[in-house]
Amino acid sequence: MAIERLQKILSRVGVASRRKAEQMITEGRVAVNGKIAQLGAKADADRDHIKVDGKLLQIRSPRKFYFLVFKPRNMITSLTDPWGRPTIADLLRANKIRIRVFPVGRLDRDADGLLLLTNDGELANRVMHPRTHVQKVYRVKVMGHPQEKTLQRLRKGIRIERKSTTLPARVTLERKTEKCSWLCVMLTEGRHHQIKKMFERVQHPVLSIRRVALGPLRLGRLRPGDIRALTTTEIRRLRDAVELPATAR
Repeated sequence: MAIERLQKILSRVGVASRRKAEQMITEGRVAVNGKIAQLGAKADADRDHIKVDGKLLQIRSPRKFYFLVFKPRNMITSLTDPWGRPTIADLLRANKIRIRVFPVGRLDRDADGLLLLTNDGELANRVMHPRTHVQKVYRVKVMGHPQEKTLQRLRKGIRIERKSTTLPARVTLERKTEKCSWLCVMLTEGRHHQIKKMFERVQHPVLSIRRVALGPLRLGRLRPGDIRALTTTEIRRLRDAVELPATAR
């Protein structure tokens, strides 16, 4: 096998997402041929001895697993939490899933909805990479009643920080109550607290966020806490959406 970046190897064999693998390397948890690896290091998976947390990495093609989760509110999008708060790992245990998978992207603690779990590091990296522009659809409840000119500002892209302007978004008003509005928001990026910052900027604070779609995946009839495996068709469509070759399926 060709020489490739260490984080790509760790991601490909299902140790962690590429981003998390980079963090593990930075933390000094990865060694190659007895030496602590540095970020940017390369290795040959067939010849080099790679250890993670002192354990020799078994380089083989693991079976890929893909799960769709309805993440409840007040749950951390992580497998561990130093403060003991509920995590995705608790959901996996509750559903008796003992396969090593990790979350693709994040949902805020106070948000709920669709979350993808997998051990397919290459696909996870493609889904999260800004260049792929995978569509994410949210149902958002805000204070007040945004006017059409306000929605147009959000659709065109709005400055949420001094040097940060969002990409154009699809924003549709769905319904109103006396004090609140529900909107459908479609993004092709995933900045930190992006939706909250967008609506704060136009003076309509967010009350709740639910992700209902990620690329070709839909939340459907799942309820908070539910987990199901993706169908073969869903996996194929997701891989097509991030332009992974058919030979990798």
